[in-house]
Amino acid sequence: MTTDLLGQITGAIVGGDPAGTVAATKKALDAGLEPLAIIDRGLVPGMKIVGEKFSSGEYFLPNLIVSAAGMKQAMQLLEPELRARHQAVKTAGTVVIGTVRGDIHEIGKSLVATMLSANGFEVHDLGVDVPIEKFIVKVRDTNAGILGLSALLTTTMTVQKKVIEALAAEGLRGRVKVMVGGAPVTERWAREIGADGYAEDAVGAVELAGRLVGATA
Repeated sequence: MTTDLLGQITGAIVGGDPAGTVAATKKALDAGLEPLAIIDRGLVPGMKIVGEKFSSGEYFLPNLIVSAAGMKQAMQLLEPELRARHQAVKTAGTVVIGTVRGDIHEIGKSLVATMLSANGFEVHDLGVDVPIEKFIVKVRDTNAGILGLSALLTTTMTVQKKVIEALAAEGLRGRVKVMVGGAPVTERWAREIGADGYAEDAVGAVELAGRLVGATA
């Protein structure tokens, strides 16, 4: 029965059915399954399959978005149960992420944040139009190992560089890996500004984050 319930959760994630994901998660909780088991053996395997299908070209961005939405909604159901049991999801690392100052593009950054969460990272999403100082403060306060900087405009790409320079000025650059992304951003740009890596999509960002922290994401 346990395997069947977890399989239903995985299947709903892979099938892009947020309502079904939540319903199957609730059914599993009602049956007495531990929240951590539901996450580790139901939700996460589903998102890994979705990521693989996206990478192979079988799935497209809309598939990724709807599956990630199901994962997020299921996690909202599970988080109170985890707190009640004084349990915590084992994290692959801590990530601070946001769209840089002057840029209000949300979707790509939010999808990366959701995918990172789905793959075991503790994510602090600062939103859009984030001031440089806010990135610095959050990295320091959370002791984040990764900082994700999104820029969707050519005019705001330079802010990614300024954030990296500010990290160095504050003595934080050596303890945080910087990932950059966004439509105009390239691998070459990442190298030019001294970032630690570049990803062109959310699945690539998860893989990159895993490599940067030495974890299997």
